[in-house]
Amino acid sequence: MEWKEGAIVTGTVTGIQPYGIFVSLDERTQGLIHISEITDGYVKNIYDYVDVGDCVRVKIIAVDERTKRISLSLRDVDHDATNIETPLGFQPLKIQLEKWIAEAKKQYNSPNDR
Repeated sequence: MEWKEGAIVTGTVTGIQPYGIFVSLDERTQGLIHISEITDGYVKNIYDYVDVGDCVRVKIIAVDERTKRISLSLRDVDHDATNIETPLGFQPLKIQLEKWIAEAKKQYNSPNDR
């Protein structure tokens, strides 16, 4: 199958690492959902979103023909706001950074985490 940027496809979670989620799209093709493409907010624990074996709908946000790597997004399935190849570059991340740091500090400092 030929994979096209912008397509919404279904795959199976095959692995989870601290930096993202590996998704099998078919018998020969696997893609990666980078941690920044899971949701719009801060991701403390990827396992709060998926488990190995889950069936997920993802958007193909980049296909590297040379390396055969496919970048996927969970958060962009229903809207169109990815960090890859935007004219603003990493500016959207910079805007959210202070908010995410505050959220992380609040979660880390909660009485339940002590």
